[in-house]
Amino acid sequence: MKEFKHFINGEYVPSASGKLFENRSPVDNSLIGNVHEAGEAEVDTAVRAAKAALKGPWGKMTQKQRSEMLYRIADRINERFDEFLDAECLDTGKPRSMASHIDIPRGAANFKEFADSMSHPTEGFRMDTPDGTGALNVGHRTPKGVIAVVSPWNLPLLLMTFKVGPALACGNTVVVKPSEETPATATLLGEVMNECGVPPGVFNVVHGFGPDSAGAFLTTHPLVDAITFTGETRTGEVIMKAAAVGLRNVSMECGGKNAGIVFADCDLEKAVEGTMRSAFVNCGQVCLGTERVYVERPIFDRFLARMKEEVAKLKLGRPEDPEANFGPLVSLEHRAKVKSYYDLAREEGATVEIGGGIPDMGAELNEGAWIEPTIWTGLPEDARAIREEIFGPCCHIRPFDTEDEAIALANDTNYGLACAIWTENSARAIRVAEQMEVGLAWVNSWFLRDLRTSFGGAKHSGLGREGGAHGLEFYSETKNICIKL
Repeated sequence: MKEFKHFINGEYVPSASGKLFENRSPVDNSLIGNVHEAGEAEVDTAVRAAKAALKGPWGKMTQKQRSEMLYRIADRINERFDEFLDAECLDTGKPRSMASHIDIPRGAANFKEFADSMSHPTEGFRMDTPDGTGALNVGHRTPKGVIAVVSPWNLPLLLMTFKVGPALACGNTVVVKPSEETPATATLLGEVMNECGVPPGVFNVVHGFGPDSAGAFLTTHPLVDAITFTGETRTGEVIMKAAAVGLRNVSMECGGKNAGIVFADCDLEKAVEGTMRSAFVNCGQVCLGTERVYVERPIFDRFLARMKEEVAKLKLGRPEDPEANFGPLVSLEHRAKVKSYYDLAREEGATVEIGGGIPDMGAELNEGAWIEPTIWTGLPEDARAIREEIFGPCCHIRPFDTEDEAIALANDTNYGLACAIWTENSARAIRVAEQMEVGLAWVNSWFLRDLRTSFGGAKHSGLGREGGAHGLEFYSETKNICIKL
């Protein structure tokens, strides 16, 4: 049985209170191990260690030295690839084929990518002065300080290092609160930090829940200088209120109810393949995933038939099954939520085209968090299954007749994270993308990410942007130095 302790100031430490909670496998509900729950004392120790590290060896390193260390971290993750892969699959139940191509390599790459992109030059301006000698203004960037990183369970390593990478590259220190559902890879990363010579206190991990636990204690701590969060919109609102005390910076990537728009002039097979991935990869547990699909009427029947054919081919199975490409949901609790929407969709008048229930996985796996990939049609746009984020392997497909109608339907949501547009007409692609009320608009693709570009949501889907120069703005403070000549 595994034991997941906090990683504070370069050491693994237990909770002083002795409070533990279980980490169970979503595959069969077997016990993976016990996780130590942080109280105020552990969180305070972690934050103070991070604050002290800012003035220690970490704060005296050059940008080049920090970048070289981040490169070593990425290399070491890849050297211990199988350990990280085992930990991620054990926590999430996702197929090893997926995690080995996305979660672990991209989680490692975040350190190298941001080590490079965080070294942008600062601004400089020469100005005239009344005496004619002039002055020089130089922008100087300094670390923001201690960054609280509250990361989700759907892509635990990747989304955690997407925040930790740029934070460290800018010279900050971090205290990470991973999801209580997926503690393993954040904990394992502590070993890598020590192996790579990262000074104690630079990277810290505290485990626990949200209210009256590690999450609340961390986001309300007065020595935390900024908070970056990925998760539900409701939780983001709570964190924003906490951040208001002390005027701490926040960056939030929250929920989504993303749309796909499929025009009749699309490459049908590309659109089906891309929509399948956007709706069903990672068992639908992707914030950027597509839950609403709008298809131009002339190809609606063909598109729906092809989607049903592809869903029927999905192979449910254990992570280590080389033929499996569809795992369980992250927990029984989350399955209960997703299943409640499956039941609600029926009550609201949906036609269940495929799926809609809980599969029989056999005696060994039936205790796991398995659920069927599902497609609906026939729901009205005011149905809760259309309005509310489900975060499961499901989508609703509906026809449209005009471009303006498709745009209006896609934008008719409180969320604004992402969309996917499928058309071979380049003018239409640009025209529609520019009208989407989202932070990310993909054309003839999905989940294609250049880390130099902005990442974040509009409306209820988030606040602020990260990635490239946008991350530089969040993870550092710009000071103007005016030099009289």
